[in-house]
Amino acid sequence: MRALIQRVLHASVAVDGKIISKTGAGLLVLLGVGPEDSEKEAEFLAEKCVNLRIFEDEAGKMNRSLLDHHGDILIVSQFTLYADCRHGRRPSFVRAAAPEQANRLYEYFMEQVKAKDVGQVGHGIFGADMKVELCNDGPVTILLDTDEIMPKK
Repeated sequence: MRALIQRVLHASVAVDGKIISKTGAGLLVLLGVGPEDSEKEAEFLAEKCVNLRIFEDEAGKMNRSLLDHHGDILIVSQFTLYADCRHGRRPSFVRAAAPEQANRLYEYFMEQVKAKDVGQVGHGIFGADMKVELCNDGPVTILLDTDEIMPKK
C-alpha cells in the first residue's frame, strides 16, 4: 500500500464540478493499493499517517503529528501510485490492485483513520474522475510504501 502524504493548509476534491469534500489544515493522503495488500497494511499505514511528526512545534521543528495538531485529513484513492514506467512511454498499472480489492481497502483505511482523534476526515469517490485542489504547506510531501516501511514477518 502506498500513501503520498502532503501537509496542507487546505484541500478539496470535486466530482462533476461540485466540491464533495474539503478540509482545513492537516493532510492530503493519496492512497494506492497493491494486489498483495490486506487490512494489516491499511491498519499500519493509517497509524503511520496520523502519527507522522511533520507539523511544527512551538520551536518551529517538525515534531508534532496530525493527532497532536488535531488537523483534518482528506483521503483520495490513487491507483496511479502503482504506475510502472520502466518500459516505454505509457505507464502500466498492472501492479495496482483490482478495483474491488482496492475499494474495500480504501474504505477500511478511512475507517481506521476515522477511529483516531483527528479533525475532519474527508474523502473522494473511489473510481470517479476527481479534481483535487490543495495548498501544500512547506511544501511537505512524503511517500510511504508498506513494502519498504512495514516490519517484515
